[in-house]
This record gives sequence, structure tokens and C-alpha cells, in this order.
Amino acid sequence: MQELTPAAQQRVADIAARNGVSQDAALTLLRAVADGGGGMAQFSHPEFGGMGQWSRGGMIMVGDMFNTGLRHRVDNLCNALTNLLREMDPFVPGPPLPSGGRNQGFGGTWWPDGLGSPASSGAQDDMRYAYFPAARRLAVQQDGQTRVYDTAHHAIFGVSQQQGGGRSLSFASDHGTVRAEDLQQVDGPPPARHQAPPPPQAEPASARQPAPVQAPPAGAEGDVLATIEKLADLRARGILTDEEFSVKKAELLGRL
Repeated sequence: MQELTPAAQQRVADIAARNGVSQDAALTLLRAVADGGGGMAQFSHPEFGGMGQWSRGGMIMVGDMFNTGLRHRVDNLCNALTNLLREMDPFVPGPPLPSGGRNQGFGGTWWPDGLGSPASSGAQDDMRYAYFPAARRLAVQQDGQTRVYDTAHHAIFGVSQQQGGGRSLSFASDHGTVRAEDLQQVDGPPPARHQAPPPPQAEPASARQPAPVQAPPAGAEGDVLATIEKLADLRARGILTDEEFSVKKAELLGRL
């Protein structure tokens, strides 16, 4: 953790005293505001009711959610600390990073250069993430591959509970839950896509076999002929006309 310069220590002490908080609480907010690029902060400290969030001109959340005075205090502190960051670099420069600009080891940075320090980072299962609100970027590493996404209008608070068995990360934001794959990817290898199976090929007409002609059921021919004979007898007895006989006969022969 970077230490403050003597001048910055004095300024932080003055800001803490004016707002009635400890220097440790003010320092927590200073680091959070710096990580948020001066536009937002995610923090956790007992004097602020635990976890909270601040954004310039926007939403302010504290652990004691109904404490309006505490929200105003956090807002005043964050604005004063933002002004401090504009006036000076309060941190003592740390040692340079190893060759390549990043450290892939445990606890080191694994995201691309130029994004700065994340406001929040973590891991879930075999994936890890880092959120950079000042750059509006989200870095996600999975299976050794790092992809960077444009968070656009989303202000990400942390990982949302993962639903189902899919290998994807969902994040809680001020606009609800958002999945990494729903954001526009701006760096890294292309996302893996599931290819749909090719449509079935139509069978050539030459390969199709004609449908077999079904023969009438056994005994059907004899039954039809017997019925025709009965109809002929009815015609001979004057019960059926010639026309009625012909119609019935044609109907019965059509069933063969």
C-alpha cells in the first residue's frame, strides 16, 4: 500500500478534522477516490457504516442507509479529497513494475497497461475481474486469457450471484445486473461462440424412393364385389335406380 507524502498527510489530517472523522477514515476515502479516478469511490470503513459508494453529483450510499447526515459528510469528504488529488500527487512513488509492465503472479496486476488502479477487483471460480471506472473499462481473465470491455453507462459495484451452471460473470450495477458478454469488448481475443449445426441438406430427387402403393386389406376386394352384387339385386327389384346404382358402384370400386 502506497504511503502519503508529508504534505499530503497534513492535508488529509486537516480534511479529516474539518469533517469530524479520523485520519484513517479520511485516508480510506482518499484511496477509494483515487482508484475511482476522482469521479467515484467504493469504500468500507466502520465510521461510514461499513461498505458504501460515492459518485460525483450522483448516488451516495452508506451502510447506515437512513443517516442523511452521514451521506452529506461522505460527500463533503470525497469532494475535498478529489480537489486534493487535482492539486498534487499525494502518494509516495512505489517501486517500478517488473519487465513487461505487469505482474502475473498472485496478488499482482494482470490487466493490460494503461488502465490504472481498479476501484474493485476479485475472483469467482476460475475467473477474475477488475473494474476501472475512470476509464470505463472492465477486465476479465478466464483460462489465462484477458478480455477488456467498455462498461458504458454502467457503474459496477461488484460480482452478482451467478445463476445456473454457465461459465460467465454477472455484475451488479446502478442499472441492474449486467453480464460481461453483454458489454462491448474492446481488447483481447474474440469471444468463443457456439456455432449452430449446419441446416440439413435436401435429399436429391434421384435418391428418394417412391412411396409404396398400399394394397387393400385382405378380403376387401371380395367384400366390395359382394356389395356390388347386392346393389345390382336391389336395382333389379326396383329399389335402386340405374343412376343410384352407378354412383354406389363407382364409389365402391374406388376403394380398391
